[in-house]
Amino acid sequence: MSNNRRRLTGRVIGNAMDKTVVVSVDQTKRHRLYKKVIRTTKKYKVHDESNAIPVGALVQIVESRPISKTKTWVVENVLATPETQA
Repeated sequence: MSNNRRRLTGRVIGNAMDKTVVVSVDQTKRHRLYKKVIRTTKKYKVHDESNAIPVGALVQIVESRPISKTKTWVVENVLATPETQA
């Protein structure tokens, strides 16, 4: 079952809102003219139905229908969770 929705991988940087996490996605690309590697960071508000994803987790997000004014992404799966600090 293949679909053509965009999928991005990023790190959770905030989870203070109800059923929403803020995910930071880093992207690198090479400048057309100067060939310098440019790193950009963008933050997305992502729907998290379970409210269980901790800050620092690595997640894969997928495009979806608009859930609210600023949320159009949903957490697809959690790739890695942060180590517990003892």
